[in-house]
Amino acid sequence: MDSKLTLGFHRTQIADDSICLQLDSSLRDLPAANSVSPVPLQLLEPLTGSPYSINQNGEKEDDDDDRDVEEFRILGHSLCLKRRRESDSSTSNKREASSSSNGVDVEERRRDLVKTWGNQPLCAADSEIFEIIEKEKERQFKGIELIASENFVCRAVMEALGSHLTNKYSEGMPGARYYGGNQYIDEIELLCCKRALEAFGLDSESWGVNVQPYSCTSANFAVYTGLLLPGDRIMGLDTPSGGNTSHGYYTPNGRKVSGASIFFESLPYKVNPQTGYIDFDKLEERALDFRPKILICGGSSYPREWGYARLRHIADKCGAVLMCDMAQISGLVAAKECLNPFDYCDIVTSTTHKSLRGPRGGIIFYRKGTKPRKRGIHLGQGDESDQYDFEEKINFAVFPSLQGGPHNNHIAALAIAFKQVTTPEYKAYMQQVKKNAQALAAALLRRKCRLVTGGTDNHLLLWDLRPLGLTGKAYEKVCELCHITVNKIAIFGDNGTITPGGVRIGTPAMTSRGCLESDFETIADFLLKAAHIVCMVLREHGNLQKAFTNGLQTKKEILELQKQVENFATQFAMPGFDM
Repeated sequence: MDSKLTLGFHRTQIADDSICLQLDSSLRDLPAANSVSPVPLQLLEPLTGSPYSINQNGEKEDDDDDRDVEEFRILGHSLCLKRRRESDSSTSNKREASSSSNGVDVEERRRDLVKTWGNQPLCAADSEIFEIIEKEKERQFKGIELIASENFVCRAVMEALGSHLTNKYSEGMPGARYYGGNQYIDEIELLCCKRALEAFGLDSESWGVNVQPYSCTSANFAVYTGLLLPGDRIMGLDTPSGGNTSHGYYTPNGRKVSGASIFFESLPYKVNPQTGYIDFDKLEERALDFRPKILICGGSSYPREWGYARLRHIADKCGAVLMCDMAQISGLVAAKECLNPFDYCDIVTSTTHKSLRGPRGGIIFYRKGTKPRKRGIHLGQGDESDQYDFEEKINFAVFPSLQGGPHNNHIAALAIAFKQVTTPEYKAYMQQVKKNAQALAAALLRRKCRLVTGGTDNHLLLWDLRPLGLTGKAYEKVCELCHITVNKIAIFGDNGTITPGGVRIGTPAMTSRGCLESDFETIADFLLKAAHIVCMVLREHGNLQKAFTNGLQTKKEILELQKQVENFATQFAMPGFDM
């Protein structure tokens, strides 16, 4: 006789990971209205004995008091089925709710863990570093900053530097990155390039720019790497004459100091030791003998204008690329307060944090398009080429040859700085920087101090301390105790010898804080007092090391000048942060 019973097997995951079967007791050929609702069942182990257990008293005991248990046979095999009661369904729902609740708790815990390390302010995350930073902030506020290559940036630049842009990796150039997700990074870099050209009044058809270098030294080396082969020749101002080590420098004993001198052959030109001015006649003579492939102008400690027209003439005669490192004077160039290297040079590099008042980094400008007819023969171009081909070579040298991913937070901050450079306020600032430098130079000259070249055309001046019997090192150290920061420099002697007998003094930083000409008259007095203290200390102790051992820091004259400097400096506001 045909059975009217069918079993429907439905695999469903339940709380205790067992298999759930559904028994469909509907009869065949019956109307749907008369069908019996499916009954949920749970399949247990095959029944090999009684569905009951025997307790210690010998009595039958149901292993599942709270469930309906039925025994039946299928194809000769005994099976035990348990019917879920409503309480079971309720318990299952509670488990599911508990599991869902636990999921929410886990999610909250994950968020809290991220916030714990990720959203703490610096003072809570690392109190040790925070305290040191606060001390540096106080030092800047209470001191007189006279290092020519330093400045104070605005709050907007600081915010960009501390932004989430530092999270993004973006190797390559805009539109050609090695990573995805750079659409906004591309926008920022392209805007920065546009503003860089505008800041210096350059036509994008004739000039290109790379804003990715980490520093001006990196920028300079990228130019050499892109345009030269190892061992090729470069020629720049000698470091003791005011040049920069990144232009190639050897110490008097022949030691190669920078990558430029390690990988390329360098022959420097020098200043006239009697006047302190560059000797262009000797420069031309040496260049025609040496035949450099890149002739470099610009320096770290040269207080006078550069003769770009004469340098262009010399570069053309010896077939060299003319490159200017305008790191020190880029702000003056942008404000049109000095001669313009872009009128004569093929490549111009710069830092971005000095007189430009931007973040710390470098930048490269290079000519594009058709070369003027009277230009010299350029690298890899020959007589037949009438087009500049610097762009691809320099960009490839920056990345991938020398650097990895650009610092996107720096590029955004640089874009902000370039926007400010184009304002009338910035031009007025640079004009004041020059006025302050000239006022300081005049004040020192009136006090019988000796300045290299007798003055300045830009933002810096070189004070020769040798007539006072001092070295730049000793003077710098005592000034630091008095909260005045300057930097020692080597000065050419009348006989051509090099001695660390001077200091370089610049006006951009204190001008950013609001100092005017009269304030630099006061600063000149402080500088002279510091010189007198050094003379006194050396007379008493013979050398500075012995003076420190005997408590130079607590000497009355030091403490008095320190207090005067602090009282003076704290009159002026600090850009970027409040005190």
